[in-house]
Amino acid sequence: MKRTINIILVIALAFIASCSKPPPPKPAGIDYYTCTMHPSVHAEAPGKCPICGMELVPVMKTSGGEMQSMSGMQGMPGMQDGETKGAGEKPREFVVPVERQQQIGVTYATVERKRLEKEVRAVGTVEADLQKHWAFVARVDGYVQQLFVASAGEVVEKDEPLLSIYSPDLATTEREFVMLLRMRDEARTPEMRATPERLIAAARTRLQQWNVTPEQIAELEKTRTPNETITLRSPFRGIVQELPAHQGVAVKTGDHLVDIADLSTVWVWADFYESELGALETGQNVAVTANSFPGDNFNGAIAVVNPFLNATSRISKVRIDINNPDFKLRPGMFANIVLAVVGGEQLAIPVSAIMPTGRRNIAFVDKGNGKLEPREVKLGKQFGDFYAVESGLAEGERIVASANFLIDAEAQVQGALADFNKH
Repeated sequence: MKRTINIILVIALAFIASCSKPPPPKPAGIDYYTCTMHPSVHAEAPGKCPICGMELVPVMKTSGGEMQSMSGMQGMPGMQDGETKGAGEKPREFVVPVERQQQIGVTYATVERKRLEKEVRAVGTVEADLQKHWAFVARVDGYVQQLFVASAGEVVEKDEPLLSIYSPDLATTEREFVMLLRMRDEARTPEMRATPERLIAAARTRLQQWNVTPEQIAELEKTRTPNETITLRSPFRGIVQELPAHQGVAVKTGDHLVDIADLSTVWVWADFYESELGALETGQNVAVTANSFPGDNFNGAIAVVNPFLNATSRISKVRIDINNPDFKLRPGMFANIVLAVVGGEQLAIPVSAIMPTGRRNIAFVDKGNGKLEPREVKLGKQFGDFYAVESGLAEGERIVASANFLIDAEAQVQGALADFNKH
């Protein structure tokens, strides 16, 4: 019985000794274990993050007081535990195991040379071409004898009569003109014809100033029959825009009579933001559509880029000239503008591959076997979902295209971006 009791005591003491044994010491150089997603987690032993459940990674002690993940030390020739790269050198590579990259959804893209282009869209308003607009005003006192057009909106052909004005002054001048023509014809010497020729030229100029056309003057010279009325004719095929004149109403010199607009060419004034102006240039082709004609496309070209921006909206007005032979586009219509901006063939990477830091743009270059290198990239213009690359990457390099924020968190834990953060 006593022997049995002694055996039990020995076993109990051995059990107590094993329970009081301290945990195995951490490997040399490891300061603590942390989570790449939650760097505030500090653990003395490996395990899972109590917040997200991800595997904890070791953080190494360094001689300079900085910490670096053990995984970041792997595969780096010439570096021992506790060593870091000297100040001023390129940012160090770090390691995110391939399995971890798969867990956090990392995808890759290749730096390649491709043709870059994008679409810039804007809206605008159709207006008449002011260079193809004619406003008739009375150039002589008289009365509107007859209107040949009834209202605004009518289409008129070139040389079609618009209205006629009775004017006593016109009748007197035409009678003088015919009389001077007869005097010239009856003159027998050049000296006798000189004075009528001078007076004929003055009368012809006066008639032209009263809107009598050269053709009408030539007809008067031929028929020698004075006319008491002047007929205003359309200078081109167009549309009656305004018709303030009324039949039988007296008019004075300078009174507004009728406006004709040639809509075979129209302007579209479009709004472009300040950031888009660099892609615009005079003569650039533009595609225009209108909601009134959903199946039609109108081709235009940029004629004017207004250099004055709206100080509040940061918008500039751009004039686009459009051929409109069928008069489909009408003043006041809204128009949709699509501008193709071609950047040519350049090195390009997806927009999602860039990690902006505020001062720099960082891309993570895949070195194989889970090793990644942060690289500062100088970017050009953005074309849709791609950036043009000016420097920092070479054609054919493989870069991280998604999950950059998670990779950045891992890089911060491993100290791989320490050199960037110093500047």
